Amino acid sequence: MNKFKDKIKLNPLMTYIFLILFVICLSGFLSLIGFEGTYNEVSTKGDFTKNLVSTTSLASLSGIKYIFSTTVSNFVAFTPLSMLIIVLIGIGIMEKSGFLKTAFTLLTKYSRKRNVTFVFVLICVLLSIAGDLAFVTMIPLGALLFYYGRRNPLIGIVTSFAALTCGSGLSLFFTAVDSAMLSSTINASHILDSGYGLGTLIFIFIMFVAIIVTSFIITIITEKYAVNRVAEYEFKEEKKDLRITKKEMRGLIIALIAGFVYLLIFAYNIIPGLPFSGKLLDYSQVFYIDKLFGFDSFFSNGFVFIVTVFFIILGLAYGLGAKTIRNNNDFCDDLSHSLDGTGNILIMILLASILINVMKKSNIGSVFAIQITSLISKTAFSGIPLVILTFFASFIITFLLPSPVAKWSIIAGAVVPVFMNAGLTPEFAQVIVRFSEGMAYGLTPLMAYFVIYLAYIQKYNQKEEPISLFTTIKYQLPYAIGTGLVLLVILIVWYISGLPMGLGGSISL
Repeated sequence: MNKFKDKIKLNPLMTYIFLILFVICLSGFLSLIGFEGTYNEVSTKGDFTKNLVSTTSLASLSGIKYIFSTTVSNFVAFTPLSMLIIVLIGIGIMEKSGFLKTAFTLLTKYSRKRNVTFVFVLICVLLSIAGDLAFVTMIPLGALLFYYGRRNPLIGIVTSFAALTCGSGLSLFFTAVDSAMLSSTINASHILDSGYGLGTLIFIFIMFVAIIVTSFIITIITEKYAVNRVAEYEFKEEKKDLRITKKEMRGLIIALIAGFVYLLIFAYNIIPGLPFSGKLLDYSQVFYIDKLFGFDSFFSNGFVFIVTVFFIILGLAYGLGAKTIRNNNDFCDDLSHSLDGTGNILIMILLASILINVMKKSNIGSVFAIQITSLISKTAFSGIPLVILTFFASFIITFLLPSPVAKWSIIAGAVVPVFMNAGLTPEFAQVIVRFSEGMAYGLTPLMAYFVIYLAYIQKYNQKEEPISLFTTIKYQLPYAIGTGLVLLVILIVWYISGLPMGLGGSISL
């Protein structure tokens, strides 16, 4: 029986191909039966217009033409591709020069494994403010942190992805996503109360608790569960204590000084109000978070390259100080180090971009979101039953429509009035949706950065056969269930206690 199971294991590339074909066939069937839905698009004044969304068939001549005509342009514009390649340049020079080996050895050598895991997880959760960049930086860095800490790098990949996904909706301060969602929340609230307004610190108390608790839960799952379930990894060299030489320590000190100077200059340019400061902010926006992370801001558009330059400075300064970079040829070779053997990764990204593109074009996720939302709008639930219903409805919707802004723009017009009629605040509805998203992100291949996680699992896989896509999802399942249930309990406790969620953010109207 086991031999039979081994024979039917699908290569992740083939799984993506079958998923693409399945979506194409499903879109044709749903279009044939007239699968569609209507949602309310709310204006700033509380007025709304009904939008009809129908399933688009890709199992047709026009659908096939669309797939063939957009595949190349969609692949080139696929954000994970460009971000990964650019960031890998910086990570490559940090790794090849020896900076990461020295830094991570120093960090892990005298620390307990559990403490290292917790701090790393906490950093990943806090980096939700950096948006998509966190996925292309922390997943490869997680692998190297565990590797140089003489632990299985696969555990580092699984843990980093779990922390990034489960913590994606958790942030002490507003992100660009939170700000965009808040606009939909306020607009939807104006259907019943034209004067309703909200600030940017409305979630700070509940988020603080959620971040700490989630980090502890992920750490416990990693140390108690993942270490025994993730595929084994054998080090080519014997496990032994790595000693840091004086030359390496000199290189590390020089690198940290150079990095600090770079960050100081950068930080000064995102602080408004000081002499010649704030040059990287978008002053056309109102909120500071939008000035910093707005979709058209310099900081947002250039953040990936800003981080890459930071990584290059660390690697180059270390290499010069530790004498691991002696000339320009060494420097150029180090830049391309992480790009070696990326052919399989590029194919995965290509197929992932096609899958996400056909799913988006088909409108399947949007129509399902509308249909599920209609159940909430028709329900007579209130209190805890409404909280639980909204939490799990959002989980299902996120699995099919991972974009938080697109999802909330569809469902806010129906969900927010239901909460207000039940005596609950619009911001409580938003935080429930944000908390539930993390359960789904790590389990759906429709999330754009799932392919980065999958690709790195394959990169560090030492087995002759690749680890299947469904196995990588199984690695994430305990994290999704554990953190999801804990976050739901936090929401219920907050509802029962009536504690404020933040400054100006409450549970009840």
